[in-house]
Amino acid sequence: MTRPQSSPSTTTPPGTLWTRMKADPQYAPEHLALEAIRRLGPEAADWHARMRADRPELEPEQLAGLAVRHFTNLARVSGAVSGATGLPGAVLDVGVLAWTQARMVLHIAAAYGADPAAPERATDLLVLQRVHRLAETARTALGVAAGRERASRIFTGDSGRPLAGVLVTLGVKLARMAGLKAAKRLFAKMIPGAGMILGTWVNSAATKDLARRAGEYYRKP
Repeated sequence: MTRPQSSPSTTTPPGTLWTRMKADPQYAPEHLALEAIRRLGPEAADWHARMRADRPELEPEQLAGLAVRHFTNLARVSGAVSGATGLPGAVLDVGVLAWTQARMVLHIAAAYGADPAAPERATDLLVLQRVHRLAETARTALGVAAGRERASRIFTGDSGRPLAGVLVTLGVKLARMAGLKAAKRLFAKMIPGAGMILGTWVNSAATKDLARRAGEYYRKP
């Protein structure tokens, strides 16, 4: 079985992305989606090309199934190590989960023949991960986030917001993107022991639910 290849630049969100999300937590999902297309889209395309060369007999549903199993396992591992370092650790966990789920969606898209590096995949991510209900709203938010990203290169400096408040906003936004809709689940992940059990189950369930939606979406003619 050929699994998607992982590297430090694709396994976890890059430091530059964390910096942007912390500076602009309200648009954290949009920043993550834009960065995912840039970094993870080519990875998914390369994986699909290798699989087509090595396993030409596999149908798109089978290719997508390989990706789903691989990334669901990664999400489960991510949940098992959460809860050890308080609020920053919980925010890190949901950020890694949202990133892992984005990788999975892009691999599913590639399996069904969609270009995983195309700009419209960022819109797909935000709709499939239920950050926005409508594609048009998602596109507008992506445009705002992209504009803020460009502006951040000109206007730099501390916003003056308390770090704890930034982390809470960032954590809730990413938790919702990753399918953890109840904020209390995010904070429960901070509790040693309980957080580990909850994290494993919630991460796996949320990722499987997203995989089902993505499969239905990209399977359409």
